[in-house]
Amino acid sequence: MEKPKIAVIGDGGWGTTLSLLLNKKGFKVTIWCAFSEYAAYLDKKRINTKFLPKIRIPREITITSDIETAVARKDLIILAAPSQYMRQVLKRIKKIDFPKKAIYLSVTKGIEINTLERMTSVIRDELGNVAGAVLSGPTIAHEVAYGVPTTVVVAASNSKLCKYLQDIFMCESFRVYTSSDIIGVELGGSIKNVIAIACGISDGLGFGTNTKAALLSRGLAEISRLGVAMGAKLKTFSGISGLGDLVTTCISPYSRNRYVGEQIGKGISLEQLNKTMQMVAEGVPTAKSTYALSKKYKVAMPIIREVYLVLYKNKSPKDAVRYLMTRQKKAE
Repeated sequence: MEKPKIAVIGDGGWGTTLSLLLNKKGFKVTIWCAFSEYAAYLDKKRINTKFLPKIRIPREITITSDIETAVARKDLIILAAPSQYMRQVLKRIKKIDFPKKAIYLSVTKGIEINTLERMTSVIRDELGNVAGAVLSGPTIAHEVAYGVPTTVVVAASNSKLCKYLQDIFMCESFRVYTSSDIIGVELGGSIKNVIAIACGISDGLGFGTNTKAALLSRGLAEISRLGVAMGAKLKTFSGISGLGDLVTTCISPYSRNRYVGEQIGKGISLEQLNKTMQMVAEGVPTAKSTYALSKKYKVAMPIIREVYLVLYKNKSPKDAVRYLMTRQKKAE
């Protein structure tokens, strides 16, 4: 059987890393960049200095800023655009003669603010009844790029599609599990970024491992409560795309979301951070969308609420901690 042709929509660290992994497995890969100048730079230099420095991009990988060129005659289209730009990118794809029979795989971890929709729902809204799936898990991009053993989950409603994608991505350093719980996999991968901001704030305030353990465990409880209310399976949140991803993002020194929280804990404003950061910290918009979801589904999420108030309502991080520690007594 002929190998599928693949497009990766998004030139960030994760999109680039997956392109490298698939190229190494012998697939023909095209990376789409949103900006023509950076696409030309990448094509010439072959190093993604903004998002994945020091790792060379082979000449076999095509780089373009023309979205029609990127998706034309592709069998698998990997969507790696930031969550708040995903719909905009999909609208551009929708305007062209895009491949209706291709698989559209989201690898983006976020929830759209205006609609509160997960990425697979946004894909369906814009492109119709295409074959959709999600890949998620504890994946620090540069670790995967260097071949550090990593595990992920691919979720789709169709088990054959899951197994097909599992075969495409799986290799000695990248183990892929399958799941039918699209909602749980997407929510776990998205909301853990907000808990990571909380853990970063804890680090910035100078607290220790006791505090971080509390945020991790209670944060997981909050994610699970909302997930079940939205139709996810409880066991998903104790797996790779839930607990696994949560732990990695909350403890890794390379986690963008933990870093944002740490700087806020040290007294640096979100506005100042936005001016200096090249990469998107998905937990910032996801704090707003998750807080809205908690109200919509009437689910108690005190950690999410406090992160939202710190980020968007200028609440002092110390006051947020004080609130969490002095809430009304309850059973676990």
